[in-house]
Amino acid sequence: VMNVITIEDYKSTYWPKLDSAIDQLLTQSPGDYIPISYEQIYSCVYKCVCQQHSEQMYSDLIKKITNHLERVSKELQASPPDHYIERFNVALGQYMGALQSIVPLFIYMNKFYIETKLNRDLKDDLIKLFTEHVAEKHIYNLMPLLLEAQSTPFQITPSTMANIVKGLYTLRPEWVQMAPALFSKFIPNILPPAVESELQEYAAQDQKLQRELIQNGFTRGGESRKRAGEELTYNGSSACASSRGYR
Repeated sequence: VMNVITIEDYKSTYWPKLDSAIDQLLTQSPGDYIPISYEQIYSCVYKCVCQQHSEQMYSDLIKKITNHLERVSKELQASPPDHYIERFNVALGQYMGALQSIVPLFIYMNKFYIETKLNRDLKDDLIKLFTEHVAEKHIYNLMPLLLEAQSTPFQITPSTMANIVKGLYTLRPEWVQMAPALFSKFIPNILPPAVESELQEYAAQDQKLQRELIQNGFTRGGESRKRAGEELTYNGSSACASSRGYR
């Protein structure tokens, strides 16, 4: 027979264990070894669900992750433009990686509370938190930098560009409308088949968006970062890069 877990037990013993594990999972770097017992955490969640603490546990989990994402967003806001794309990529990758562990640990809460009582899914809820507290707040700073990087070969790696664009599409597919030509490079079949003149029009739309964003108060970073002589390298390699389909 399972011992009764009071709300005081939950707050003083069970949630602190979960809180600590979530902390480590949210802040780990790829490849880190996390010294937590997944079996112990899984068991904690199971016992709390059985003892009718699902609602409290869900509320605590959402509050915990929301606070974490608000800190992440503030750190991104303080990033200089030349590090902004890479840091957004790291934040996105770190969070999505953490969800691969957090969601399975709370599988019982998801099955017996979130799906049955709330008619939702834990992973969807946690992805929505990142969209609301990080991506939505940064999309209008991030997009002109992505467009600038796309037109400047080797400013960021193609894999970083691909990760961010695919990630943004996962978070909110309608963001495609902000830069169709950029998204179409990484997301198959999001544009109808187009003749060459239409492709040129999409490129013109990208440039127009970039100009509008800059006019609305966004100042481009990066002009002063080019060292003497780099202009020749950039210009000389642009035709080569565009021939490979990555501008």
